[in-house]
Amino acid sequence: MNKIHFLCLLVSFLFFSCTKKNDNLHRKTTGKINTISVIIDDQLWNGEIGDSIRNKFASPVIGLPQEEPLFTINQYPVKLLEGFMTDTRAIIVVKKEEQNKFEIKKDQYASPQNVFHISGKTGADIIACLEKNAPQMIQLIKQAEIAESQRINSQSLLNPQLISNKFHISIKIPSGYTYVLHKSNFMWLKKEIVGGNTSLLIYQVPLNSIKKNSNLISNIIKMRDSIGNLYISGTEPNTHMITEEAYAPYLSKINLDGKETYETKGTWELKNDFMAGPFINYAIIDKENNRILVLEGFCYAPSKEKRDLMHELESIIKSVVIVKR
Repeated sequence: MNKIHFLCLLVSFLFFSCTKKNDNLHRKTTGKINTISVIIDDQLWNGEIGDSIRNKFASPVIGLPQEEPLFTINQYPVKLLEGFMTDTRAIIVVKKEEQNKFEIKKDQYASPQNVFHISGKTGADIIACLEKNAPQMIQLIKQAEIAESQRINSQSLLNPQLISNKFHISIKIPSGYTYVLHKSNFMWLKKEIVGGNTSLLIYQVPLNSIKKNSNLISNIIKMRDSIGNLYISGTEPNTHMITEEAYAPYLSKINLDGKETYETKGTWELKNDFMAGPFINYAIIDKENNRILVLEGFCYAPSKEKRDLMHELESIIKSVVIVKR
């Protein structure tokens, strides 16, 4: 009988464990875009470890006219690691323990989710772990937030046929955007929001418009300023979009749809006017089609924070797929 009871208990335990795991997988993550939960006791949060976390995960977003944090951080003590706090897409759990450890658990409490476990014997050990692993953590969180934005955008999309026919691309643009202007090699879409608007530009230029052995940032500024001069003007005479001259944009090389791409972040302004805002520009080197395909997002929203507006534009642009002709 004892063996039978033991087997029954074992089977019940295994069934309960599997059921609990499946329940976690069926739970969907929630929360605002670019928000993370940090599970750490107040004593550590209010000291050097908390400072290190804030410096890494709430550092200013590059390319915005005013400082805004990379992520919005919600901090909770370790004893509260339960309930709605486990529904966040990104969770960082920090503890002092007898061993130094860094571990990433996918979909631990809900899906999709990244849970980062960091522990150390001393505060210095924990800070060293954060320093070493923060770049990877930030990259994973950013990817997950882009994917979430794309999921939200996909719920209602603009008919892609006009864009597909003109540029031979597939791109998921929310239905809130409308066409402002389209020419043979240029298209401008805009979405009105409370207190402003967001815009998406799609255009193509000759492959030699950006020369690798020259000043890349200067080439890109020249390219986008020429487009602004041609197509994007203000309501007053002799006003058109230019790259703001007071601040140098940030340039990095990335891979987009399997192609070498130059990502430029900075601020724009209307020449001879007072309108301005941030932009993000992707110049995709499309050798197969002998062109540079450019996708740019920018916003004008003087009374609003810009981080999440630009994040939405980035998520739209990163959904692009070049269709073979």
